[in-house]
Amino acid sequence: MSRYDFKTIEAKWQKKWEEQKLYKTVEDHKKPKYYCLEMFPYPSGKLHMGHVRNYSIGDVVARFKRMKGYNVLHPMGWDAFGLPAENAAIKHGIHPAKWTWDNIANMRKQLKQLGISYDWDREIATCHPGYYKWTQWFFLKLYERGLAYRKKSYVNWCPSCATVLANEQVVNGHCERCGAEVGKKNLEQWFFKITEYADELLEDLKKLPGWPEKVKIMQENWIGRSEGVEVYFTAEKTGKRIPVFTTRPDTIFGVSYLVMAPEHPMVDELVEGTPYEEKVREFQKKMEKLSEIIRTSTETEKEGIFIGAYAINPINGEKVPIWIANYVLLDYGTGAVMGVPAHDQRDFEFAKKYGLPIKVVINPPGNELSAGDMTEAYTEEGVLVNSGAFSGMNSNEAIKAIADFMEEKGLGEKTVNYKLRDWLISRQRYWGAPIPIIYCDKCGIVPVPEDELPVLLPDNVEFNPKGTSPLLECEEFLNTTCPKCKGPARRETDTMDTFMCSSWYYYRFTDPRNEEKPFDREKLEYWMPVDQYIGGVEHAILHLMYSRFFNKVMRDAGLVHVDEPFTNLLTQGMVLKDGAKMSKSLGNIVSPEDIIEKYGADTARLFILFASPPEKDLEWSDQGVEGCYRFLQRVWRLVEELLPKVDAPAGDEQVDREVRRLVHRTIKKVTEDIEERFNFNTAISAIMEMVNGLNSCKEKPVSGKVIREAVESLLLLLAPFAPHITEELWERMGNKTSIHLMPWPEADEMAMVEEEVEVVIQVNGKVRAKILVPAGITEEEMKEAALKHEKISSIIEGKTVAKIITVPHKLVNIVVK
Repeated sequence: MSRYDFKTIEAKWQKKWEEQKLYKTVEDHKKPKYYCLEMFPYPSGKLHMGHVRNYSIGDVVARFKRMKGYNVLHPMGWDAFGLPAENAAIKHGIHPAKWTWDNIANMRKQLKQLGISYDWDREIATCHPGYYKWTQWFFLKLYERGLAYRKKSYVNWCPSCATVLANEQVVNGHCERCGAEVGKKNLEQWFFKITEYADELLEDLKKLPGWPEKVKIMQENWIGRSEGVEVYFTAEKTGKRIPVFTTRPDTIFGVSYLVMAPEHPMVDELVEGTPYEEKVREFQKKMEKLSEIIRTSTETEKEGIFIGAYAINPINGEKVPIWIANYVLLDYGTGAVMGVPAHDQRDFEFAKKYGLPIKVVINPPGNELSAGDMTEAYTEEGVLVNSGAFSGMNSNEAIKAIADFMEEKGLGEKTVNYKLRDWLISRQRYWGAPIPIIYCDKCGIVPVPEDELPVLLPDNVEFNPKGTSPLLECEEFLNTTCPKCKGPARRETDTMDTFMCSSWYYYRFTDPRNEEKPFDREKLEYWMPVDQYIGGVEHAILHLMYSRFFNKVMRDAGLVHVDEPFTNLLTQGMVLKDGAKMSKSLGNIVSPEDIIEKYGADTARLFILFASPPEKDLEWSDQGVEGCYRFLQRVWRLVEELLPKVDAPAGDEQVDREVRRLVHRTIKKVTEDIEERFNFNTAISAIMEMVNGLNSCKEKPVSGKVIREAVESLLLLLAPFAPHITEELWERMGNKTSIHLMPWPEADEMAMVEEEVEVVIQVNGKVRAKILVPAGITEEEMKEAALKHEKISSIIEGKTVAKIITVPHKLVNIVVK
């Protein structure tokens, strides 16, 4: 018998599949289409086990659907722009382009070693000019529709690196690259008006039954739609209006202070020249060093300072102090909130800390609150008190009544507020898609004409440790001619957020080599939407939200035909080792290359799919990997032993029936587990049971026809999980066509019918006996057989049978007293 030489087998078939272009996809209108897509990776240089899990899951789905008769699109590409490449340029003196393309070559090689069924002819990289030309083109479409605009915004600024940092690059108030203290800087930047689509993004979540509920809830919370009133407080000192949004106008009589964001432009005006100015400025500088994530975290202690100014409450004319605090952000709502400590827990804690008044304006039904006795805010429904003409009213009714009153009297306006903010796309970096905008002293902001795209990133740039974008120093890039007046002009030196590149890549896969347009509409209409999208839950908000927004804008522009880009979404769990996520810092990384070298790609795939349901976290186990390797060796030996018997004469009919029953039950189980639930772990478990069953009947008189059916079915069922070993064994059976082009086996219902079934008999829930009965037995016949059983009749003798519970063909439970 030949040995299972996985290295030779896997190299052989990967070479053959590539030469035969086995997975190349074209539009075929005779077949139903299926677009299976895993989130494409950042080319960091090495795959990790999270990648292996993601792509193995997608590959099972793609291979299964292909065998089920679908025309499957299963592409791969690279989310290739981003800051790590620039950091590598500074640290190692290597150009970001070379660093990126070298990493892509290495990761492509690794993916091919895993035997993933990608159509490599459709490969894309977002840093290729043939791709980012269209990223720039889409920017211009957004600009034409009034959805791209410039405004000043505060950003995290590292003075040492002289660059803007994303929130995740600020660690404990310091730059993760150089360790310098991070501050805030007000810069003119480009934004996309995603807020214009807030309602539709929220409403259309209902159109996504194939998405995990937790992801939809995360998006709902991120959009954060709330109906309320914008109340017009007035600054006593200047008479200027201070708009404040609230969802609880029923509590407005309980306002005891107002809190503004430290960056609020009115703060400077109110404190200038007052004794409070110096301390306010100190507090503002302190806030500049903190990221928004830290400031709004529930774990961050609420901090504030009185600014020496007052505001007038429009509902009762009361004067309330104005504070600034860390938890109020300029870009959230109006940048000012009203403090109602008796009826909001955060306000209650803040008021207690700083000795601010607590005014009860809602009592629980049948009870009266005393501010001095309160240990927490009362936030439930109740009856209004101390609320002028609205006292005595139910609080829920008062929300509408007070809102109507304020709108009628011009004291406020009913409005809808969102947590969602416009998408900041400017990055003051080199390695990204240049924003196709030109600035002219005469003509102002001028978009680059479409026929001049792409605006290419120059190669001959210098990188320095200060971190400033090389584009600022590149004269040939910076200086240009105005497309309108033909006078001297300068290019935008900001590049686009990499989320822009990934917001439309799923379109490009439908037509990746088109040089005339981003995609052919006919091809797009054939393939879109993506039927199954697979990726980490960490992308549940930004990437998925931006992609949905982008799709809706392009639909409104008449470029695409679908409302939502991804019909079904699977968010796979993490790969853990020793209870923690794999990471270099913890020293618990397992290299996919090491596993493939020692056990083979099929073993790596099989373990990662068998160890846990795809949506759950997976705990790495060396013993589990070893077990999967031993299983594949058993499959190899079993098929090798059975192959000589496939031409055997007729066997025992009863044995044949038993084998076919095992085979077709497994077909049914595996099909349902993949198709309906993505329960790959239980599907593999069923295949393992099938192998055990076939091993036990090797010496039994089975006909060659049934042996052939059993072996073929085993290999077909295992093929999506372990593509190399199954392809090799399939060929050894004499088959000329690839196993991955064969139809999926169909379960024969008649073959699954049992002649006899085993029924468990319990007395008062305790197992007392087991009996064999005919497969078609009725419930009444089951009860009768149980009561007549010799052991059971002796146990229940002299007792009263209260009731008999049955599970058809499985269980009889006799309850006696």
